[in-house]
Amino acid sequence: MHHETTVVGAVIDEWPRGAAGCDHATVTSYLPAGWTTEQIRTLSQDRSATPLSPDRLVVVGGPDQNEYGTLQPEAVLRFHDLCHVLDDGEWYMGQLGTDGSVVCWASYGPDLAEAIRNL
Repeated sequence: MHHETTVVGAVIDEWPRGAAGCDHATVTSYLPAGWTTEQIRTLSQDRSATPLSPDRLVVVGGPDQNEYGTLQPEAVLRFHDLCHVLDDGEWYMGQLGTDGSVVCWASYGPDLAEAIRNL
């Protein structure tokens, strides 16, 4: 069964694991260049790791954590309720909200492998 979640006017496609009707070509297009879901799962040791649609609200906390900036995600990778978000060449760590939005708290630099090792 295909589910849609609306976050600040954007439609986010989500498929439950193993759901019939999952468009694997679409999910694959959410992966960062040069990566496969299997590579991400192997490196993270998280068999449930999955790419998500980048069409969602993503914010990052400022130095005093009282102000937030909006990111324009190019890729979003889910590791249970944590996410890595790619924005302008930097991978950010964040928490996935129940509404599909992500609140990030730190940049882990441009290297996805290193960011995954810091999960």
